[in-house]
Amino acid sequence: SELASTTASSPAAKEEQVVNGHDEKDSNPFAEYMWMENEEDFNRQVEEELQEQEFLDRCFQEMLEEEEQDWFIPSRDLPQGMGQLQQQLNGLSVSDGHTSEDILSKSNLNPDAKEFVPGVKY
Repeated sequence: SELASTTASSPAAKEEQVVNGHDEKDSNPFAEYMWMENEEDFNRQVEEELQEQEFLDRCFQEMLEEEEQDWFIPSRDLPQGMGQLQQQLNGLSVSDGHTSEDILSKSNLNPDAKEFVPGVKY
């Protein structure tokens, strides 16, 4: 577009203004490719960042696994029969006073008996 706007007095004038598709006033015609000069350093830096991220991920995963070992998980930590017992215990509920009176009336325990205290002889 710049070439079309300039007056074409002679072919030599065009060659002086434009060399290899760049104007002479451009300080560095390869400025857009200068990132390639340090490509190896850039790649090394990116690799280091990826390795650091991978290391942090591994550390975090190990930390989570250690925490999980410390947690009490009934399905994992209790024997197989204990799971059923725990379900039965969860199914129990505290009943109202009427059934406790029924139990007391049918009981053959001595209500006047002394209270048992471990280590004390009567």
